[in-house]
Amino acid sequence: MEAPLPGMVMQARQIIGTDVENPRGEDLGKVEELAIDVEDGCVAYAVISFGGFLGLGNRFFPIPWRALHFKHDERKAVLNVDKDTLRNAPGFDKNTRPNMGDRVWGAQVHSYYGYPPYWER
Repeated sequence: MEAPLPGMVMQARQIIGTDVENPRGEDLGKVEELAIDVEDGCVAYAVISFGGFLGLGNRFFPIPWRALHFKHDERKAVLNVDKDTLRNAPGFDKNTRPNMGDRVWGAQVHSYYGYPPYWER
């Protein structure tokens, strides 16, 4: 990850590929993509990959953007969940993507992580 731009604004390419860990330092995967709500003009989710072996069998988990915190000096993102919580989170396989614009689905994802939906702020 490159150094952040002034004001803590980061480019998507600086975030995609970032390792994700929990506060205990356990590896939770990496950021694979960002889901942007183009009408609201904000990042709705960071999609992280987790599980599998050597990238095979990975599942993808949409994480509410506000649930991630960045450690710029270590070039990592922190998600405050343990591995079991992530394994049981709403997720999907590479070929079965959900409609991330579905607000019912989105409310369930946000609720799972304990955050209000981004569109209610």
